[in-house]
Amino acid sequence: MHTSSPHALYFSPTGTTRRVAAAIARGIAGTAPIAETDLTHAPAPARTLAPETVAILAAPVYGGHIPPVVLERLEALRGNDTPAVIVAVYGNRAFGQAVAELADFAAQHGFRPIAAAACVGEHSYSTPATPIAAGRPDAEDLAEAAAFGERIREKLRCDDLRAVDVRRLHAPRTPLLSLARFIGFVLAYRRRQRQNPIVRTPVVDTDRCTRCGRCASLCPTQAIAPGNETHTDPARCLRCCACVKGCPAAARSYDTPFAAALARNFARRKPPVTLL
Repeated sequence: MHTSSPHALYFSPTGTTRRVAAAIARGIAGTAPIAETDLTHAPAPARTLAPETVAILAAPVYGGHIPPVVLERLEALRGNDTPAVIVAVYGNRAFGQAVAELADFAAQHGFRPIAAAACVGEHSYSTPATPIAAGRPDAEDLAEAAAFGERIREKLRCDDLRAVDVRRLHAPRTPLLSLARFIGFVLAYRRRQRQNPIVRTPVVDTDRCTRCGRCASLCPTQAIAPGNETHTDPARCLRCCACVKGCPAAARSYDTPFAAALARNFARRKPPVTLL
């Protein structure tokens, strides 16, 4: 029987990926202890995880891909044919190539992907006016994540360490009309950008901002410098909106036409999909 000692490693600017990874880890662990490494603000230390560990590699999806910063922060980590659970958390639109990208990276670094999941979390652009998977992962999502972890624990108990082909993980269906409308919006947006390029970053209401520094501490890429909270470096900004969602004075906002388009076309609840 494989010893299930879960180690959750996650990048989670707004906390959604962390919650999903923790629920899966609890399901795997049962009564065993759980180790965690938060990659949101610092890279994983250089180390090799033992074969009896189960690594849960979890990251959010931005534009259908794993953010490069996540792979950079995992670069020093190695497995020793260590079982890995690949988890991508997306905002109810599509997870694209993200699961495959993270699985390929894991395999190249000594891990054996034995399970995979694409789960839904509140979209970075979600606001009360344009809700996109608002409040997710909710209690139902977290219960399903924990149950997935329990199924992984059973697989390990049976010494079933076969790798999975993550490309068999199929995305939930999107209604054709919604998909067509969104594609039309994206094409029109790209035309406008070619004619009049606009670089958007979160903006600050200076009358509301108290210069408390909370946004700078939340930013995972140091796009906001302490003491200069009214400026966001567009070259560093991920558009994760951690600063927007975490501002205690509601002084930050992110104005993007994608928010309304996503809220309109991807309102239908998508379930998590898993592969064992």
